[in-house]
Amino acid sequence: MPTLGATFATSRHIDARVDAGTAAGTTSGKTPPMTNSPLTVVVADANLLPHRTLLEDLAPAGTRFTWLERFDEGAIAAALPGAQVLVAPKFTPALTSSADALELVHVAGAGVDGIDVDALPSGVRVANTFHHEGSIAEHIVATTILLRRQILQQDRALREGRWATPVYEPERTQLSSLEGAAVGFVGFGHIGRRTWQAYRALGARGRVVSRSGRVPDEIRDELAGVAQLDGLDALLEESDIVILCLPLDESTHELIDAERLRRMRADALLVNVARGPVVAPSALHDALREKSIGGAVLDTWYAYPSEGSRARPAEQPFETLDNVVMTPHSSGITAQTFQGRARDIAENISRLADGSPLDRVVIGR
Repeated sequence: MPTLGATFATSRHIDARVDAGTAAGTTSGKTPPMTNSPLTVVVADANLLPHRTLLEDLAPAGTRFTWLERFDEGAIAAALPGAQVLVAPKFTPALTSSADALELVHVAGAGVDGIDVDALPSGVRVANTFHHEGSIAEHIVATTILLRRQILQQDRALREGRWATPVYEPERTQLSSLEGAAVGFVGFGHIGRRTWQAYRALGARGRVVSRSGRVPDEIRDELAGVAQLDGLDALLEESDIVILCLPLDESTHELIDAERLRRMRADALLVNVARGPVVAPSALHDALREKSIGGAVLDTWYAYPSEGSRARPAEQPFETLDNVVMTPHSSGITAQTFQGRARDIAENISRLADGSPLDRVVIGR
């Protein structure tokens, strides 16, 4: 395996390492040849490396791929001249001068906050892709069950020989399943809709607040209520589980602050799969430490590793709390997520090659 940051060109028959400055790879693919000149694609997203063969096989025959093991500005700048497509989570000013033939930046995910729009050369479009909603829905349901049913606490107790259940400790309260639970969604895009399908199957009740205050017609009658964000306080007061799955911007930064946390029920759970700063960190830590809310599922954070895999996710010591499930922004990181994304990216490469309209263009329409 090449070292981190190494550049290597690939084909169906050859896996040859090349210097970081080499932009052109050998050809690959099984679909019919392009009528136009072959495209050159630079891939700089480590999450796609396990699906390299899938992406190359689905791209038009003749497509030239250069793969990087991670996002490295220097290596990308060296590989980018002559490339029409960059698959990467970011585009920075350091890449602008090298993007002499660039037509498409394709993010292998939904968020495009890593794209510096001002740095994009004129005419370059940015597209995204999803496919994470099923994996995230699974994560949300699993972790909220862990907390509501106190599975982790029971596991730890039984390892010490203690049967922490009302059957053997009658002073304990019987715990609740998801049947009849009131689940409030703050934001109702791909993630919210898929998660609601899972909760609905388990007998939960749902309500939604979002910017638009609209949901698909076929879902409207399934929900107990739908409102714009001015209905947030009521949702917090009435929900057993609150799921944050809306974008982060100036209007949603610390949308959930100390005052709004106080509106939540004492046994309610807060799930954040949006972005960390949608919730005020100190206020959240205080609420969890004081147990003024029941618990939290935190998958998105306030700080991330800049090198390697180690970093504190927040200044506050959430790791000391026993009513929190902490995960490293991994709820959507599954093979199924990135297989679907590789297919979408290959489809857009094919569309660019034959001059068809691109799908899911979010910048430069």
